Amino acid sequence: MTDYTNILFPYAYNILGSAEDARDAVQEVLIKHHTEPREGVMNEKAYLIKSVINHSINQKQRQKRTLSEDSWLPEPVATESADAGLYLKDILSYSLLVLLERLNARERAVFILKESFDYSHEEIAEILSFSVENSRKLLSRAREKLFKPAAVSQLDARTNTLLHNYIDAIRGRDLARLEDMLAADIAFYADGGGKLPIAAKFLAGAEAVAALQVRTFFAFLSQTTIREAEINHQPAILYYNGDRLQACQVFDISPETGKILQINAIIDPEKLRGLSRTDS
Repeated sequence: MTDYTNILFPYAYNILGSAEDARDAVQEVLIKHHTEPREGVMNEKAYLIKSVINHSINQKQRQKRTLSEDSWLPEPVATESADAGLYLKDILSYSLLVLLERLNARERAVFILKESFDYSHEEIAEILSFSVENSRKLLSRAREKLFKPAAVSQLDARTNTLLHNYIDAIRGRDLARLEDMLAADIAFYADGGGKLPIAAKFLAGAEAVAALQVRTFFAFLSQTTIREAEINHQPAILYYNGDRLQACQVFDISPETGKILQINAIIDPEKLRGLSRTDS
């Protein structure tokens, strides 16, 4: 019997923005598929993809989250391990997942299927049970809300050096040096999941963001072990307290200027649970 878990996971995760919820959605679909009658199913893989997409859409609609209201950030997924077995190439970048929170569940599904999986409008219409014209309209509406996300840097020698300098500037309380690494209009988002106190859910501007990074580092992170990582195909810093991952920062870095455009800080223990430690 073919195990479709790894194939289905990216579809569910890209729609839900939560690895734990995505795994649950995939398992629910697979259990239902294997325990209920399946007459008329000619293409099992296509049937399961359709099922998990619609299941994920329904779940996303029930969540009714908006980034502007509670600074909800997606659950990060490590993408640097080639053997992770989750079809990592199909996982969206973290910055794009954050932007997708602007869309409703159906707009999000159409955008993902078209832009990430290269589905035709005819295929999307069949999966989501509406017309081709509706698919085109939803994609157009999604693009209007998102605009075109800028290219994001991956973890390479250049970004690795930037992250080292970023931490050095924070440890040295060198605000001028730190501000020089940040775009003037940098955006900072933090998500504690409502379980942990956070200094700010949202902040903008190089001066304010730099000051916040120094303040929070010496208040909460100065004794942690730090390493660079690749999260959702983007450079990131992981902060470990012993073997426990305490915080994760995912960076959107301009390929043109080399400056940090956005920092997404995840400290919600539930969202960090899935990131297992990998020593470099």
